[in-house]
Amino acid sequence: MNHAYEWAREKYAAVGVDTEAAMHALKSVPISMHCWQGDDITGFENRGGALTGGIQVTGDCPGKARNFDELTADLDKAFALIPGRHRVNLHASYAVFDGLPAADRDALTVEHFAKWIGYAKERGLGIDFNPTFFSHPMVKDNLTLSSPDDEVRAFWVRHGIACRHIAAGIAAQLGKPVLNNVWIPDGYKDVPADRLGPRLRLKKSLDEIFAEKLPGVIDCVESKVFGIGLESYTVGSGEFYLAYAAGHPGVYNLLDNGHYHPTETVSDKIPSLLAYFDKVPLHVTRAVRWDSDHVVLLEDEVKEIAKEIVRNGALERVLIGLDFFDASINRVAAWVIGVRNMQKALLTALLMPWDTLKDLQDAARMTELMMLGEELKTYPMGAVWEEFCARNDVPGDPSWFDDVRRYEIDVLARRG
Repeated sequence: MNHAYEWAREKYAAVGVDTEAAMHALKSVPISMHCWQGDDITGFENRGGALTGGIQVTGDCPGKARNFDELTADLDKAFALIPGRHRVNLHASYAVFDGLPAADRDALTVEHFAKWIGYAKERGLGIDFNPTFFSHPMVKDNLTLSSPDDEVRAFWVRHGIACRHIAAGIAAQLGKPVLNNVWIPDGYKDVPADRLGPRLRLKKSLDEIFAEKLPGVIDCVESKVFGIGLESYTVGSGEFYLAYAAGHPGVYNLLDNGHYHPTETVSDKIPSLLAYFDKVPLHVTRAVRWDSDHVVLLEDEVKEIAKEIVRNGALERVLIGLDFFDASINRVAAWVIGVRNMQKALLTALLMPWDTLKDLQDAARMTELMMLGEELKTYPMGAVWEEFCARNDVPGDPSWFDDVRRYEIDVLARRG
């Protein structure tokens, strides 16, 4: 045990915080790391087309993963530098067709993800899943599940159903539940003549997708304010999906902190949903100007999100995933920075004397509450973080980046 940690442990103990308990709790929290950071959301379908559906990845850092082997090698490198055991978040567009007949998205099966299941089994990882409702010829006029074209809508309903069965198959083989998240890009660039019609069609589509109860699947829907080319109207709005989830037991409302108006905060929404739902799925990102999905930093809102999870005893109820894509920097480093920052935010929250703080609030001792909260901001969380990393056999200081730099030279740069 290093001297810095021993000093930190004593300092936190003086305000009633057990650093050993905090580290034990943090180790049990899996973060779902999104595979699409590693290849700029390209996927394995080899369609060669540009991203569509209000999604854009910018930058040209060399070394983008081009296939399953390269992507999983990059994931392994990132996981090796992140303390704890986590999960991989997949999109349906990452199906692996090696030795299997080609299949469109509405005909995908769990067999197309056999390699991913094997990868996760070997490493003791969980998997989460997402239907891919973008970057496909059947996205017509920026519409999928809300399309007035019956053929288009039926195709995407079949895709949604197929993905739920894939999620159930993964859950059965891994023995772990799979979060299956529905996000669609549907909307209009300009003010629509009909706002209700598309939402009624979306409701019908979702009812059809979720009609069958499947074991091991945690279903959720994800809203958004707008996307590129969808600036005036988004069919799957926050109000729509929250109402849908509230009216359909077993379907949850996923909160992405980049998908709301800049004056809204997801940290404030978490306790509201905890009052009504037994689970709250979460995507943590960093919005700059709009939902541009930047790498997660240790910023105030990320800390506030972690505080709401911890102080409400919801570490097992809030299902934490990350969602960002940045091609302007080293993609492996982006993963490591993002996940470690989410863990640092959780550790910061775990090192707070919440019972004391709540008692001060209930007793209306607001001056003392403010004072203690401010004093805690400069407590030595970093020393506890370094001890946590050391116990999990990963660097707790910036030396982890030396490993990424070597990997960039030896592996990523050779991809051309």
